[in-house]
Amino acid sequence: MNVVPTAIADVLVIEPKVFGDDRGFFYESFNQKVFCEKTNINVHFVQDNHSRSEKNVLRGLHYQIQQPQGKLVRVVLGEVLDVAVDIRKNSPTFGQWVSQVLSADNKKMFWVPPGFAHGFVVLSDVAEFLYKTTDYYAPEYERSILWNDAELNIDWKISESARLSEKDKAGVLFKDAEIFE
Repeated sequence: MNVVPTAIADVLVIEPKVFGDDRGFFYESFNQKVFCEKTNINVHFVQDNHSRSEKNVLRGLHYQIQQPQGKLVRVVLGEVLDVAVDIRKNSPTFGQWVSQVLSADNKKMFWVPPGFAHGFVVLSDVAEFLYKTTDYYAPEYERSILWNDAELNIDWKISESARLSEKDKAGVLFKDAEIFE
């Protein structure tokens, strides 16, 4: 696998080695030993999640104030724009964001460490999104930052209106969010 840094050093793009021919393809989507060696990140994943969404569905920006989750995300059907926002108050990149297009075609993965708000929007007609987490989902600690906060100025790369859950419509502004010290 190839590890590609982003503008925020702790967020990484992971490109697996894909073996393919006219019959199809094969790749190792995750190997704990290789992941730790190549990224220098020693993590243990405890939960796998799978979501399916339609075009322009935007989920995020989510994080947990306790039991923060690192996420290794990928797409197995369709295409999404995945976004990570640094909400670690003492970080030199506090308040900055990076994004990556993830698709079934490019097979890239995105490592979003604990201490980041995370979200994605579906760019294709439908997408299936898989992610591993380093801690368990704890709804009592989950928080949401408003996806279109002008201070963050995230380019979601959609021309139509985002389709949001009630929870995401009620997200708070970045300046009012509970953040990590």
